[in-house]
Amino acid sequence: MAYFLVKSLHLLFVMAWVAAVFYLPRILVNLAEARGEPPVEARLVLMGRRLYAFGHVMFGLSLAMGLVLWMGYRIHGGWLHAKLMLVALLLGYFIWTMRILRRAAAGGALPTPTRLRWFNELPILLALGAIWLVLAKPF
Repeated sequence: MAYFLVKSLHLLFVMAWVAAVFYLPRILVNLAEARGEPPVEARLVLMGRRLYAFGHVMFGLSLAMGLVLWMGYRIHGGWLHAKLMLVALLLGYFIWTMRILRRAAAGGALPTPTRLRWFNELPILLALGAIWLVLAKPF
């Protein structure tokens, strides 16, 4: 019973974090398109900062539940190492996205909206790989 509660919480927190990972780059797209409109830019930067803070909390909670699963229930295998590598890449992507937002908030240049839209697709591939590894456990 406790296993399913911990696993359910882990999945809930992962979904919330990945939602933030997916949405933060979209805020950057909107920010790039709103250049020259200070009130809109300020609102988007505020939204991005709040979303990043929320995402960081969700990542921490999902990590805590994942550690409980790993240590308490002896989950192991090569697939887990590969999944954790993809999660680390997603976390790096999330941090990188926030750095772009901070640079834009300080008046720095943003990539073009088209380039940001392509940038927005990268976490989908990483998340798909992690999901496949968890479900298939190929090694």
